[in-house]
Amino acid sequence: MNYGFVRAAAAVPQLKVANCGFNGENIISLILKAEDGNVQFVVFPELSITGYTCGDLFHQQALLLDAEMQLNDILEKTRGTSTIAVVGLPVYLDSQIFNCAAVIQSGKILGIVPKTYIPGYSEFYEERWFASGVKAISKEVQLCGQKIPFGTDLLFEAYNARGISFGIEICEDLWVPVPPSSKQAVAGAVLLFNPSASNEIIGKYEYRRELVRQQSGRCIAGYVYSSAGVGESTTDVVYGGHAMIAEYGSILAESERFSSEGQLIVSEIDAEKLSNDRLKNTSFMEVMQEKPFRRVPFDLRKIQITGVERNIDPHPFVPSNAGIRDNRCQEIFAIQTSGLAKRMRHTNSKYAVIGISGGLDSTLALLVTVKTFDMLRIPRKNICAVTMPGFGTTNETYTNALQLMRSMDVSIREIDIKAACLQHFKDIGHDEGVHDVTYENVQARERTQLLMDIANKLNGLVIGTGDLSELALGWCTYNGDHMSMYAVNCSIPKTLVKFLVQWVADNVVDKDSKDILYRILNTPISPELLPPDPDGKINQKTEDIVGPYELHDFFMYHMLRYGAGPRKILFLAEQAFKGAYPGEVIKEWLKVFIKRFFSQQFKRSCLPDGPKVGTISLSPRGDWRMPSDADSASWLKELQ
Repeated sequence: MNYGFVRAAAAVPQLKVANCGFNGENIISLILKAEDGNVQFVVFPELSITGYTCGDLFHQQALLLDAEMQLNDILEKTRGTSTIAVVGLPVYLDSQIFNCAAVIQSGKILGIVPKTYIPGYSEFYEERWFASGVKAISKEVQLCGQKIPFGTDLLFEAYNARGISFGIEICEDLWVPVPPSSKQAVAGAVLLFNPSASNEIIGKYEYRRELVRQQSGRCIAGYVYSSAGVGESTTDVVYGGHAMIAEYGSILAESERFSSEGQLIVSEIDAEKLSNDRLKNTSFMEVMQEKPFRRVPFDLRKIQITGVERNIDPHPFVPSNAGIRDNRCQEIFAIQTSGLAKRMRHTNSKYAVIGISGGLDSTLALLVTVKTFDMLRIPRKNICAVTMPGFGTTNETYTNALQLMRSMDVSIREIDIKAACLQHFKDIGHDEGVHDVTYENVQARERTQLLMDIANKLNGLVIGTGDLSELALGWCTYNGDHMSMYAVNCSIPKTLVKFLVQWVADNVVDKDSKDILYRILNTPISPELLPPDPDGKINQKTEDIVGPYELHDFFMYHMLRYGAGPRKILFLAEQAFKGAYPGEVIKEWLKVFIKRFFSQQFKRSCLPDGPKVGTISLSPRGDWRMPSDADSASWLKELQ
């Protein structure tokens, strides 16, 4: 299995300017290393056979002939390999010299792509030696005894693997307003390769890195970039050997710049994920092609992927970098408060009603509501915060709830629901000693009824507290805690709720409120619908019942964001949570996720309004339309 991945590498070989023999041997060495590492594609720098900085030596026949001889030597010495290599050399054709990338595999040249945009400014003098590829007359070239497709209109397409194709642009091509890779991507290239020679000056590294990252994102593609190293001439400029592998806006791997040793950076590119996102992106194929591309077939090397070089983030909703995470939390909090503020203005409401359990979700919802009222200059006392102790309420969460409400200076109401629930049990003929789903849901619906009726009395809005993870699992009571007049947490996964509350604690509230929020952060997640244990502690821990939220959020992310199937999700989870959960444990919780996700769709079909804050939402009006009676059999079969 390759799980939809291809393994690609960017190579920066040792180099001597104009010494094609030396350069060729180093290229061969890295191709063989790539072959041994199960790499399917390896990209070398621009003009890697000759060196980029040869200057007027490019007009010397000796250099042009030696470059072709060394390409032939590379072909001969890699004849038994199946890795596709992209190497650079000057090619004479149609009375012109072209700066080219040769695509080679197992002793054959599959095609040659010339550079389109030839710089002739600042430190670049390429126009002195090279012609743009668009000026070529011929569509083929004779090289190394082979007749080879030639041109800027070549796309390389695997005939033995669906959806795997690549295009090539060279260095400056990426820096223009509409890079050739943009057109190649629209024409079907899911992989984009760039042999480059980009010198180092102050600030250029960051800009170049961002160019590659952004282009991979804009094109919904994998992008492999390899730039000339320190062996290039330093007469006027210095080259650092900057190589990168990017995927859909993220840098997967990056070389060490200014290294005197040859380098080969390797990563897996998720071609299946990219293809799936292109299918969903209705704008992607709107661009009309100016001209058709010629398709060059190739045989994709078959590999088995049992592990990956790239990092698989176990918490895809939560940035691992603290600074980025803080910025993300600030932005999400602003989206939540802005969404609620619009709803308050539109309904001309001056009151909000919210149930406070002492847990994370209701805490975040209260924090959002308080911030919104401050923005709208509505007194906080117009927020009616209601705590409703029931059969499972512990002293810990009850105290958390009261102290939180006091610290926020909102109006506090306490309504004990036990008597009402006992009366309801009597009305419907339910034995109060049977702690089943009826026992639990009666409490959830009683609380929602109270909140709704209080909101009617105040002419206010009930603020929903449920989060995205609960909606995905259906871990909410129908017409109970899943219903409100505006649900501020509805697209925030459980793994992110914690960090949002922590961010507010650290950045928004005073010290007393911060201490309370940290106590809530350290309280186990529970619906508290079953009686406490003999010590008065929480007896019903959600993650013991439905599984760890970090796993479910991981499953949800890869299934909904990229359409990954169970087999692939399991593989990714085993990589991400290696050492934390055994594979069989992950598999069992994935089975639970699939079953619950399919069976609980009916709860998502009638969700209240709420703001979308990330790439995934389960709103039936926006991101997720699914029949409530869809069958999960195919997913479970694949997992099994």
